Amino acid sequence: MDKNLLFRRIPKVDILMEEECIKKLVEEYGYDSVLEAVRIEQDKLRAYIGTCENEEEGQSRIDGLLERIELTVLAMNRPNMTRVLNGTGTILHTNLGRAPLGSEHLQRVIYIAGGYSNLEYDLEAGKRGERYSHFEKLLCRITGAEAAMAVNNNAAAVLLILSSLAKGGEAVVSRGELVEVGGKFRIPDVMEQSGASLVEVGATNKTHLSDYEKAITEASKALLKVHTSNYRIVGFTESVPVAELVPLGRQHGIPVIEDLGSGVLVDLSKYGLTYEPTVQDSVKNGADVVCFSGDKLLGGPQAGIIVGKKIYIDLMKKNPLTRALRIDKFTASALEAVLREYLSEEKAIQNIPVLNMITRTPEEIKQKAKKFHRMLKRAGLKAEIGIEECESQIGGGSLPLERIPSTGVTIHPLEISTPELEERLRHFPVPVIGRTVNDRILLDMRTFETRYMTYFAKVLKELNVLEKEGNGYEAHYYRDSGPY
Repeated sequence: MDKNLLFRRIPKVDILMEEECIKKLVEEYGYDSVLEAVRIEQDKLRAYIGTCENEEEGQSRIDGLLERIELTVLAMNRPNMTRVLNGTGTILHTNLGRAPLGSEHLQRVIYIAGGYSNLEYDLEAGKRGERYSHFEKLLCRITGAEAAMAVNNNAAAVLLILSSLAKGGEAVVSRGELVEVGGKFRIPDVMEQSGASLVEVGATNKTHLSDYEKAITEASKALLKVHTSNYRIVGFTESVPVAELVPLGRQHGIPVIEDLGSGVLVDLSKYGLTYEPTVQDSVKNGADVVCFSGDKLLGGPQAGIIVGKKIYIDLMKKNPLTRALRIDKFTASALEAVLREYLSEEKAIQNIPVLNMITRTPEEIKQKAKKFHRMLKRAGLKAEIGIEECESQIGGGSLPLERIPSTGVTIHPLEISTPELEERLRHFPVPVIGRTVNDRILLDMRTFETRYMTYFAKVLKELNVLEKEGNGYEAHYYRDSGPY
């Protein structure tokens, strides 16, 4: 085999750049980007020929150079952040972006953010306004609070609240409520950054009202109640509800703050789930300040929402930290759009994807699974397609013990391994994330989007993803990006 002959057959850069298909790539992606791809693929080709022992294989590699250049250009210019299809059954999947927004809410955000807006302009007064004004009245109407605002996440909300109300003093909190949230951030660490000193009371499993009473001194500036929404201590336990803390706070003239964590505005026990304290309950029980997440059970954008007594909310609005933690126009418009749904619980359940997924009945999910199963069977795939009962979970640090009966569609490949299929699905134009159960890929139909079912079957078939000779990675460059 004459390797020098193969090396001489590799087209030069200037010749490749004159190819019609390359010229089209230059028009779309720019000269420099395409030139870089050409050089990358030329180097790869030389390295391959250097180790190749078969002339036909080497020539075949040379013949496919233009196609590989195109794939490399597409890969270089493909956005890294993309939509994915969630087949895991975890509704609030933190790694997958938590709460998805509804299409109408997204359209509203696009309309507002696509141009100028009255983000901080009062149209009635004709002067500077407040970005919280667009949803503050809504939040007060829904929760019964006197005032409201929002920052960029719930950890920021806790930071701002303590910085505004307890800086330089002590905040009393139960040991059993010193939670760790995502990314190893812990309530004590957030409190430390706020300038408030942490005073722990009670034991991990039991805290009594008398523990709070004994801890209050002249330095006490707040009583903090943290709802353990991301874990549960069961058995020999006791905690002090907000309704009992409030009179103690009033007696000593210090505010009672409740961090609800996930936060919920609808009583989910009506839909067969474990009761989760609502924001309305906290306000009704007298909490002076309540904070919660926007992208968990609320079903909106990432935000730390704060509601409560006007005197305390006003202090927070004037805190210099508010400038650093404030939300932008995307969040403000999305939050208003989602909160409007809560003016009618029926509309909220129907139009907010998270609530809709949570409240779908097992029978509805089973029918959806049967429909998807038929689609995949008709595609004639080289795989065993089945239906299997499974359990979904809320996720996102919400209702940790809750499991919801669901149904999944399973795929067991016949020519490739299940791990290989799992990897190929992750390289789809719209990547698919599922669960591996008993050497099968299981897609939980509670979280898998209905409008992508036909599309998924089509791509699975057309790209030969389930076949041994099929190149799953080609899906990365498949131009049909699904029913966006």
